[in-house]
Amino acid sequence: MKPLAIVLIALGMLGVIWGGITYTRSEKVVDIGPVEIRKDKKTNIPIPPLIGLVGVAAGILLLARERS
Repeated sequence: MKPLAIVLIALGMLGVIWGGITYTRSEKVVDIGPVEIRKDKKTNIPIPPLIGLVGVAAGILLLARERS
């Protein structure tokens, strides 16, 4: 249970600090025969801070439960 608790705390803290995941994907804008124009588009997946805090709290509770 200890490794799971540590992972929950770490992921929860990352979720609170970053607040989301950003990634870039390439979109085809124009495709005329051999000519192809692409555009990079950034997309953000927001993670509410409350979810990160719940992860941290769950990890702390698991650690406390293991010690008692």
